[in-house]
Amino acid sequence: MGYSVLEQANTEVISSFNDTDAGKGVDVKGSYGASGDQSRAVVAGQKADEVHLSLEPDVTRLVDEGIVAKDWKDNDTNGICTSSVVVMVVPKGNPENIDSWDDLVKPGVGIVTPNPASSGSAKWNLLAAYGSVIADGGDEAAAKEYMTKFFGNIAALPDSGRDATTAFTSGTGDVLLSYENEAILARQSGQDFDYVVPDTTLRIDNPCALTEDASDKAQDFMDFQKSEDGQKLYAETGYRPLVDVGDVTVEGANDPSNPFPEPQTLLTIDDDFEGWGVANDKFFGDGTDGAPMGILTQIQADAS
Repeated sequence: MGYSVLEQANTEVISSFNDTDAGKGVDVKGSYGASGDQSRAVVAGQKADEVHLSLEPDVTRLVDEGIVAKDWKDNDTNGICTSSVVVMVVPKGNPENIDSWDDLVKPGVGIVTPNPASSGSAKWNLLAAYGSVIADGGDEAAAKEYMTKFFGNIAALPDSGRDATTAFTSGTGDVLLSYENEAILARQSGQDFDYVVPDTTLRIDNPCALTEDASDKAQDFMDFQKSEDGQKLYAETGYRPLVDVGDVTVEGANDPSNPFPEPQTLLTIDDDFEGWGVANDKFFGDGTDGAPMGILTQIQADAS
């Protein structure tokens, strides 16, 4: 079970795994969709040996249901299989001259980003936007004011990261918030747009875990995903590798020979938002069971 953006990248990873001794004859079947929807489907009974989702709370849901072991993060990558950063995708030539978070809240700029109710990528995008204000010296009140303007400029909230890319490339909005790897892969697939890595952005860490009933072959596949060979394949489709994979040329990147430039300020979920255990409720809580509504959930509701 994987989040939507992962599908195309996994094609070569699965094929190359099948070429290894461990992967010979192994039939790896994928199911892809919005991360939250995929997580809920597993809870509802959808069979899965491995889940590779957009963000940690979608795995935590499975831990709480006894489907994934509590120690799923106790490994060399802390439970992460792929990594990226939040970028801004713009039409070719960047007609609105968008290169910073301030540009997104200018009058008349239409933003496309997935819906945080269903999509993991949406939560990364929104925290990157909120965190940019804090990183620039603003306080929580300033960040809330910024996000109110941000939601006022929303042109579309599709269900998943892949649906958001489709909406944008079909002509909706002036800027798409997306994973860097999704932007690169779309350009590899023939889409003619530009993307901007803002000076301040958020590192995206996509978790993977085996279910309690997973086969030994599922462990072999996950080991391959995290290996140098697997990470190089992911890098070639735009993911930032978790291990040193040597020189890699990434077609579709702004600079194929230097595809992963370091932002001036790279926020992380643990260092800047107290981890997903705190951030998910603080920013995206739905207000059920007497709990307060999350900061960004409330702002989104007020804007609708």
